[in-house]
Amino acid sequence: MPELPEIETTRRGLAPHVEGARVQRVLLRRPDLRWPIPAEVGEQLPGQRIDAVRRRAKYLLLDTAAGSALLHLGMSGSLRVLPADTAPRAHDHVDIAMSGPDGALRVLRLTDPRRFGCLLWQPSGETHPLLAGLGPEPLGDGFDGDYLFARSRGRRAPVKAFLMDQRVVVGVGNIYVAEALFAAGVSPLRAAGRISRERYGRVANEIRAVLSRAIVSGGTTLRDFISPDGAPGYFEQELSVYGRDGEPCQHCGRPLRHALVAQRATVWCGTCQR
Repeated sequence: MPELPEIETTRRGLAPHVEGARVQRVLLRRPDLRWPIPAEVGEQLPGQRIDAVRRRAKYLLLDTAAGSALLHLGMSGSLRVLPADTAPRAHDHVDIAMSGPDGALRVLRLTDPRRFGCLLWQPSGETHPLLAGLGPEPLGDGFDGDYLFARSRGRRAPVKAFLMDQRVVVGVGNIYVAEALFAAGVSPLRAAGRISRERYGRVANEIRAVLSRAIVSGGTTLRDFISPDGAPGYFEQELSVYGRDGEPCQHCGRPLRHALVAQRATVWCGTCQR
């Protein structure tokens, strides 16, 4: 599933082609994805100027004066900006036709083979229910070790599950939490409430660092993810533990261990992470 760096890579790739464009029409080749596509998308978006392409957690928002189109790529979705006459292929479910400042007509095309993504509507001045209960952005000012320490008191769940809770912090998915905990020397199995303030400071710093590096590298190459320009991400080459079960630890050389935490495959070093 595309995670925060992949969505941020997508946002940055789309913004120069989408911001400032005016929506001409919305073509829905099916009425639903994960949920029904609300009528407001087809009724209110046409005629609007796209003022900004924004990310909140793993959602993308196309902001207009009337409201925002809210997009999620699900497990395998992608967005492309294409010439208006580009023929659709299988699983190309939505086209948002736009005229740019140069007068050229293009389409923002949503492709979603598994249909786990969504296209919803957020009226101007409101917050969509899917966004209302989300925690802070890990690269924002409201996220640090003191925040994690305060939120974790009394938590018995493993710290990995705690960090993947979108109500605690958004966008730190399976790949990046595994890498951050390894870099911080913290076992993913340790109870969240039994980690010190100092160690949470290291965890928060490593989360910021690993996400920042991944964004610069274009995200992590997954089977189903390609960036808007068609190029895969390259952060996969830098992974220290994710997907390396049984391989030697890059620090101590001992075999990496494997378990399920919060129903997700988890790899860590039993020597370097405590």
